[in-house]
Amino acid sequence: MKYSGTLIAVTDMAKSIKFYHDVLKLDVIADFGANVTLTGSIILQTLDTWKKLIQSDAVVLGNQAAELYFEESDMDGFLMHLQHQGVTYVHPPLEHSWGQRVVRFYDLDKHIIEVGEDIVMVVKRFASNGMTPAQIAERMDVPLEFVKESLAK
Repeated sequence: MKYSGTLIAVTDMAKSIKFYHDVLKLDVIADFGANVTLTGSIILQTLDTWKKLIQSDAVVLGNQAAELYFEESDMDGFLMHLQHQGVTYVHPPLEHSWGQRVVRFYDLDKHIIEVGEDIVMVVKRFASNGMTPAQIAERMDVPLEFVKESLAK
């Protein structure tokens, strides 16, 4: 068995394609009308088609039970880009206790999207601020070997 992607139901395919392209730079790699696959194996399905496929009208968008997760190596640049996209934030950008910066926002159908700083970049950011590998490992609660491997990349 192989995991092939994440499918989400959307109310307006054209607007959703534009949102995912403009905000996350995802491109269409397969377009079957009611079903569109984007780079990163994200699949958009029209809500009406989804209801037919699952044989139910009981679809609840925006239930906050899951998210699409992305990592970004240039978090500062992405946060600046995001300011001009008119997104609705779940919360403002924040830094988790292990040092990773994240932001969560909604797509047009209230699916949560999280963009987190690439964890290797967190290690490198701490190192550039003068922390030793041992201090980074302690701060991030990760093995020292992980820190050393990340710094070598």
